[in-house]
Amino acid sequence: MDATLELVILLAIGFLAGIVNTLAGGGSLFTLPILIFLGLPPQIANGTNRVVIVAQSLSGSIGYSSKGIYSYPFNIYLGISASIGAYIGAKIALNIDGEIFNKILAVIIIIVGGLIFIQKKKLTNFINERTSGKYLWLSILVFFVFGIYGGFINAGIGILIMLFLNRLNQMSLVKSNATKVSVVFIYSFFALLIFAYNNSIDWQMGISMAVGSIFGAWFASRWSVKKGDNLIRYAVVVSTAIISIKLWFF
Repeated sequence: MDATLELVILLAIGFLAGIVNTLAGGGSLFTLPILIFLGLPPQIANGTNRVVIVAQSLSGSIGYSSKGIYSYPFNIYLGISASIGAYIGAKIALNIDGEIFNKILAVIIIIVGGLIFIQKKKLTNFINERTSGKYLWLSILVFFVFGIYGGFINAGIGILIMLFLNRLNQMSLVKSNATKVSVVFIYSFFALLIFAYNNSIDWQMGISMAVGSIFGAWFASRWSVKKGDNLIRYAVVVSTAIISIKLWFF
């Protein structure tokens, strides 16, 4: 493929993924297949995708923080727990056969899609957050599990994190997103180090796609704060619809 065309594709998909991941989740369901389509082996594509995830989640976190939306130190506790899980997940991803990885990826996408389909309750705004005591400890435990999945493949986890933060911790949708992108940045950074140490990253492709995702995430984070929770709600609906169509027809 022509190098210029490849760069344009990487930038465009990165920008789209940055918007989708910051507003809802599921961007990796676009970036991973594109990286594999462009010729990367599954494990290298998985590692390369971490460059994109780290860049866009950092950009999204900065964007939310610039608008005064953050959940410190709650997000740090969750990030540490998820990072421990991400180490386990990344090691599994590195040691698994490529063909088996592809099959697992297909199954995981179907499972994530199924969870999205059976989710009947609408995302809701609550008055009081629940981020201390038993809710904090339960969140830490659950995010350890999220971290294992995030370290392994990460695709679609943003939606699950948002649903959890909104339902259990009763965070607003905007704050759920701000917490989500900061936690994803923390554990994805550690996963990136593991993939990098094992030479499982195509830095040229990863950085190219990451540049697009940075702009997408920055735009989405600041725009969502201005538009409020209704935009997040619509983004979740659109994101899940796109993922569902991808699952059924592609």
